[in-house]
Amino acid sequence: MQNPFKEFLYFSRGERRGILVLITGIILVFLSGYIYIYQRENRPLSDEAIRRQATAMAEYESFIASIQEKEQKWDNRFNSSLPKHPPTVSLARFNPNTADSVTFCRLGLPGWMVRNILRYRSKGGKFRKAEDFRKIYGMTEKQYQTLLPYIHITPEDTETRTARLYSSPGSNDSAATSRIAPEKYPAGTLVDLNRADTTELKKIPGIGSGIARLIISYRQRLGGFYDITQLQEIHLDTSQLQSWFSIDTRAIRLINLNRSSLERLRNHPYINFYQAKAIVEYRKKKGNLHSLKPFALYEEFSDTDLEKISHYVCFE
Repeated sequence: MQNPFKEFLYFSRGERRGILVLITGIILVFLSGYIYIYQRENRPLSDEAIRRQATAMAEYESFIASIQEKEQKWDNRFNSSLPKHPPTVSLARFNPNTADSVTFCRLGLPGWMVRNILRYRSKGGKFRKAEDFRKIYGMTEKQYQTLLPYIHITPEDTETRTARLYSSPGSNDSAATSRIAPEKYPAGTLVDLNRADTTELKKIPGIGSGIARLIISYRQRLGGFYDITQLQEIHLDTSQLQSWFSIDTRAIRLINLNRSSLERLRNHPYINFYQAKAIVEYRKKKGNLHSLKPFALYEEFSDTDLEKISHYVCFE
């Protein structure tokens, strides 16, 4: 029986020569690429190219050396304030706003974390409640729960003074008080909390000069109020003030998250240094922001933080 593949696989002499030439050409094409790359990599550089490479390398090394020098200076300055031998862990009551490095080390915190805390305070950061201490970079849940019973944050002098001013005056000098007290608004009067000045605020029963100045000061720091309960943050009893205030949120000054500097962001009462830094770094890496949703996964922000901040930011 005749093999059917014999004629199919049969090539004439000319066809065989053509196939051989084609295979040779393919091999030469592949080899030429490798030869070109080899010659380019081993080609001697010109004097100008060598000079540019040397200049670039010198600048790079100088830059790295300057960074290392600054880091070394910071480490030396910080380490000089720490004890040479770490003290034994001793849990005791402490105020994170005033404790020194030795106190933090005695609480069992590592040196790098102590440095983060001191750096945060040096930038104007403040712990207003115990939960704020949990947001320190590197703080684990176990460390926080261990230290939580010992965290003691005292009210500020201004807040203590506000509580005194807000208390009812004594009956002995009621006559003198009535002579200097401004005329009060009748019941049912509504005052816009975001637009009233100190004169208007003092006409509300229970508000004197000290509390009026405190409300105006905090309003300026916030950019305006969106809810009456925010007055509790300066230790005012909102149950007595609820019926006197209306709030026009259109008067709130918004912060443009795509243009504001790190300093501008961290000066807001609801944004701490690490949160402001996270916003600026996100902007540099990924461009303009269009919402706060990207920060829902950041450990620097809680859901409560994002909700409060959302009332004071815009993106255009």
